[in-house]
Formats: sequence, C-alpha cells, structure tokens
Amino acid sequence: MSHVLTLPSGEQLNYQLERRQRRTVGLKITADGLVVHAPKRISQSLLDSLITQKADWIQKKLSTLNQNKLPALQWQDGEQLLLLGGTVTLSVKHDARAKAISHQPGLLELAMPNHNEAQAVARKVLLWYKKQALTDFARRLEIFSAKLGVTLPKLLISNARTRWGSCNSKREVRLNWRLLQAPPHLINYVICHELAHLKEMNHSAKFWAVVASIYPDYKAAEKELKAWSPRLHVM
Repeated sequence: MSHVLTLPSGEQLNYQLERRQRRTVGLKITADGLVVHAPKRISQSLLDSLITQKADWIQKKLSTLNQNKLPALQWQDGEQLLLLGGTVTLSVKHDARAKAISHQPGLLELAMPNHNEAQAVARKVLLWYKKQALTDFARRLEIFSAKLGVTLPKLLISNARTRWGSCNSKREVRLNWRLLQAPPHLINYVICHELAHLKEMNHSAKFWAVVASIYPDYKAAEKELKAWSPRLHVM
C-alpha cells in the first residue's frame, strides 16, 4: 500500500507499506524506493514517527539510488535484454501479421504490425518472459523438491516489486518472473530458500540449516542476488 509522509522539513516521502507478522519495523531501499515492513498492530502515527527519525538515512540512500539508477528499456530493435545471466539482443521487425517470439542463443526475434509501438513490444516480450519463467522454474522446483524430500508444491508466478519469492501454509511457492534474467544458480538459490520454508516457516537457525542441506553456498548467493537486483528490476 502506498503512503506519503510529510517530513518536518516540508518534504514529502513516498513509501510502500507491507504489514507482516513481525515484531520490529524494517526499512528497505529497493529499485522503486522505500519499502517499510511493519508489525500488523503498530499504529500509523507511531510508524510515521519511527520513519521520520530515520529520514536522513533514508534520503541519503534514495539519493544514492537515483544517482546509480540504470536507464529504462526503450523496447526497440537492438535493445539488450538479460536472460539467465546472459545478454540477448531484441530484434523487432515489421510484419503484416504478428508472429510468435522466436528465441535462439543471443537473440530474441519479434515480428508484428505495430513494431514501432514500444508499449506493444514490451507487452509481448514481458508475456514471453512470464511464460518462460513458469516452465523454467517448474523444472527447477521439481528437481529441488526431490532433493529436499518434500512433496512438489504449487508454483505461482509473481510480479512483486520487493520480493523474489514467497511460500505460504497452503504449500504455494510464488517466484518473481524477473528472476529469469538472473544466472541459473541464483534462481536455484531462491527456489531452495522458498522450499526450505515448507519445513521451517521462519528464518531461524533451523531454517538456514535446511537451506544449507540443498544449497550449501547460500550466503554467497544471497549477496550476489542483492548485487544483481538493480539490473533485474529495469525490466
């Protein structure tokens, strides 16, 4: 949920609020700005007071984010996209009839009547990414479920801006389609992380032991994924 907080200086601070089962307030700077994770029962006035106390830190981080912001995709012929950690060139051509996207190593080819309309090109490419993500993630989920010895959970594709994955008590695993841009070992890490929640619905030492049992190098992967995050959010 979007919120706007007016700071003592008169400046306005926009943030996304996510209320969760937690005891403390967490502040996170993402590609889209400030995200606040708060306990379900904390009052809005107390929450805004806590955010105001951290205003200098928040604005410094947001300023750094804006300085390092990557340029937006133009969705035109020759654009460079990420796929499984590598670069693919987007080829956009005119054709009287729209054709299915063709993918070969290093190249993603589109042919459509409205090839000069960036939004139309974006819609078609993003739909392709989401379909590919479902197929790719399902295969990995099956492999790591067997490795962990758990029943294969239901897979759902997520469009979340702040989370790579989630797992709930209904045994549903949600994975962000943008992960398809990341190197395969990082996709595997997120899948292992979410599968571990089927055994431990928390982030305790027991949980991390479960993660380590199927993905020993999880600490390095978590750090690497954080470094990749700005690039993955351009799309």
